[in-house]
Amino acid sequence: MAVEQPHDVPPRDDLPTAEATGLRWQAATVDQLHNWAALIARTAAVEHPAWFEKSGDLVHILESTTNDARTNTLLGLDGDGVARAYGRIIKNPDGDKASGMGCVDPGWQRRGIGSAVLAWQEARTIERFTADAGSGHLASPPRLRVRTEEQHRHQAVLLESRGYAAVRWFNEMHRPLSIPVPLAPLPPGLQLRTLDSSLHEPVRLAHNDAFRDHWGSEPRDRESWRFTMEEPTARHDWSTVAIDTASGTVAGYQLASFDPDAAADRGFTEGYTELLGVRREFRGRGIAQALLADAMRRFAAAGMDMASLDVDSANPTGALGLYVGMGYTPVNRSITWEKLL
Repeated sequence: MAVEQPHDVPPRDDLPTAEATGLRWQAATVDQLHNWAALIARTAAVEHPAWFEKSGDLVHILESTTNDARTNTLLGLDGDGVARAYGRIIKNPDGDKASGMGCVDPGWQRRGIGSAVLAWQEARTIERFTADAGSGHLASPPRLRVRTEEQHRHQAVLLESRGYAAVRWFNEMHRPLSIPVPLAPLPPGLQLRTLDSSLHEPVRLAHNDAFRDHWGSEPRDRESWRFTMEEPTARHDWSTVAIDTASGTVAGYQLASFDPDAAADRGFTEGYTELLGVRREFRGRGIAQALLADAMRRFAAAGMDMASLDVDSANPTGALGLYVGMGYTPVNRSITWEKLL
C-alpha cells in the first residue's frame, strides 16, 4: 500500500492541549497509518459497529485534496506514541454542512478526550465555512453533523451534552438469501450491465441526479467518486447499471461491496448495497426492484448468507417501503446528530 503526502505539515495552533487530555496531538500522516488503523480496529473490537474504517479508507483520507488531512484530521498519541484518539471533518467547498468522524480508545474514554476532539471538530468546521465564504457573507450557518449507531449510547450522551440534536434516523436492513429471490424483471427498453471503468463517470452523473432530492446529499465530485470506485471492499462484479437502450442514458445503478473482516466479526457473510439510485424520469417502473433482485442473485451465487443495505427512514422516494417489499427487515438503527455553530 502506497500513498504520497506532502511532508511540509504546517504548524497547527488549533490542537487540544496535552495538559487537558494527556495526549500529544498531530495531524494524521502516512507514517502513522498503521497506528491510526490499529486504534480504529481496537475500538471496533469493543464497540462492534456495523462498519469501521480500514487502512484502505484511511489512505483515501490522506490522498484527499478537498479535505487536506494536514488540517482536517487529528490524532492523539500517548507517551509511547500509541494512537489513542482521532477525529476528522469533511466538507465540500460549497456544501451547507460538515461531517465529523472519530473515535477514542475504549481504555482512554471518560477522560474528556472525546469532548476535546468534538470541540476541535466544531472549531475546524467554523474555519472551513469562513474560508469557503472568502470575503463574502456565509451562505448558511456553519453546521456539523455526526452519525452514531443507536447502540452506542455513550456517544449520544456526549453529543447531547454539547447541544446536538438528533435530526435523522437510518435503518440497516438485512434479507436472508436462503429465501427465494423475488421476480423483478427489468422493464422493456432497458438493459443491465455489470459495472466497468467506462461506466464510472456516467454513473457518477446519474448518482448526482438521482440523489439531488435526498436529505443531506451533496453532489459527488470526481475525487470523491474515484474514492468510491476504489473503495477496498467494492465489488464491481456484483454492481450493475440499468441503461436506457434508446438513449444510452444510465437510468439506475446498484453499487455493491463485501467486507470479509465484517463477516468474521458478525458471523455471517453479506453482499452490501452501498448505493442504489434511479433517475427521476425513470422512477415508478420497477428499476430499483430489478437492480436489487439482480444483486441478490449475484450475492447468492457468490455464497453470501445475506443481502444488506442502509436506508434513510424518511427517504422521499419511499425506499424503506421498497426494501420491506423486497423482503428486507430492519436490524440496526443509526442517528444523525446536528449542531448549528
